[in-house]
Amino acid sequence: MQAFLKGPASISTKPVATKEKSAAGSSGEGKRTKPIPWVEKYRPKNVDEVAFQDEVVAVLKKSLEGADLPNLLFYGPPGTGKTSTILAAARELFGPDLFRQRVLELNASDERGIQVIREKVKAFAQLTASGSRSDGKMCPPFKIVILDEADSMTSAAQAALRRTMEKESKTTRFCLICNYISRIIEPLTSRCSKFRFKPLSDSIQQQRLLDVSEKEHVKISNEAVSYLVKVSEGDLRKAITFLQSATRLMGGKEITEKIITEIAGVIPKETIDELLLGCQSGSFEKLETLAKNLINEGFAVAQLVNQLHDTIVESEDYSDKQKSAIVEKLAEVDKCLADGADEFLQLMSLCALVMQQLTQNI
Repeated sequence: MQAFLKGPASISTKPVATKEKSAAGSSGEGKRTKPIPWVEKYRPKNVDEVAFQDEVVAVLKKSLEGADLPNLLFYGPPGTGKTSTILAAARELFGPDLFRQRVLELNASDERGIQVIREKVKAFAQLTASGSRSDGKMCPPFKIVILDEADSMTSAAQAALRRTMEKESKTTRFCLICNYISRIIEPLTSRCSKFRFKPLSDSIQQQRLLDVSEKEHVKISNEAVSYLVKVSEGDLRKAITFLQSATRLMGGKEITEKIITEIAGVIPKETIDELLLGCQSGSFEKLETLAKNLINEGFAVAQLVNQLHDTIVESEDYSDKQKSAIVEKLAEVDKCLADGADEFLQLMSLCALVMQQLTQNI
């Protein structure tokens, strides 16, 4: 009788279990297909995937093999792989299970005054760490504190950090990441191994962008890829973001140079040539109209200053004296724009000087 009762019960429970499994599976599939930005999707998962930064990769590989890791200071332009490199190394060192326990990452978005260094960082650094992992691999007996964008920390916070770095050297390694090493106080830089991250070469960027395009089934011409690399100026993060934006805009059609120009906010060459022709004409009214049109079309004057600099320096139509006067004015305008000056007035001031230089020899 009991066997008879057990039978149907066991039969009836099986479909429920499979339903639960299928439900779990479907929710898991839903999670897997969750859209994430391509920058995060194609972030290096291990140290070998980091592109172009050979010295840093060599040091980190030695530490992964069992050698000790020094305190690190990564500096260089944005989008060159500083944060990605240390996160990839930490994942390899500690594995997915211990990663969250062993790594403390603080960014410029967090409050990082002297109080945070004294409390949060110090408390984390004082915790001891064992040398074992759940998967049986060797694990270093230290933790890593990553201070991203450390150049935005106050001098007092940096001064408080140097004592913690020395005191907790047995259990904690620090990795400071910044764009400008000159903003890090000398006592901190002397306690770290410094590594400069170079802007990525054009060939490396092109290869990465073509890989991403292939994986995401994006149609893009080789000329458009080369132009994308030129526009991003060695910043791979910016290049991948532009590629994703252009793909969404085109909806499956081929991406061209014109689309990238629109996405990146680059001023078309024709517009710059027209402005220079207006300067050569000697008509102030015409120049004012061109400047107003440029502002009304939504172009940034700071972007114009950068592009105009390259155009003037590379051109053979102007004498060295003209070039030096115009470039000096470009620097002055760039400084004023950074300080929050009015764009139209600065543009008119720049155009007036360019007009003066181009028409005085006529």
